[in-house]
Amino acid sequence: MKKNVIVGQSGGPTAVINASLYGVVYEALMQKEQIGTVYGMINGIEGFLADTIMDMNSVEQSGELELIKTTPGSFLGSCRYKLPEIHEDMEVYKKIFAILDKLEIEAFIYIGGNDSMDTIKKLSDYAIITGHPARFIGCP
Repeated sequence: MKKNVIVGQSGGPTAVINASLYGVVYEALMQKEQIGTVYGMINGIEGFLADTIMDMNSVEQSGELELIKTTPGSFLGSCRYKLPEIHEDMEVYKKIFAILDKLEIEAFIYIGGNDSMDTIKKLSDYAIITGHPARFIGCP
């Protein structure tokens, strides 16, 4: 059974943040045998928590995907939301993982800097603790 992928951006819009997004989305869309839907988080983990996502296939079909790799800014929008420590607020993690299950997400890819990688680490740690099969990948 095909699983889905979700990608988001957070932190400051650097010169390469959209190039990274292009690479992730392009490659995921090319894996049609293994991957179902490629979702994008609007405004990072904050948007994800608000269930604000988009199907990235529409970006490829419209031709926008090719433009993303050379466009400055954050195509999906960004956020500066820092996840709490797991022991401080389990409810936010339960909500995130409920959304992952609803969307049948196998891989969660987050593009950004230090705080974004902190988010990936916390989500990965929670998945290990709970035995959740999703994979969490940080993309600089």
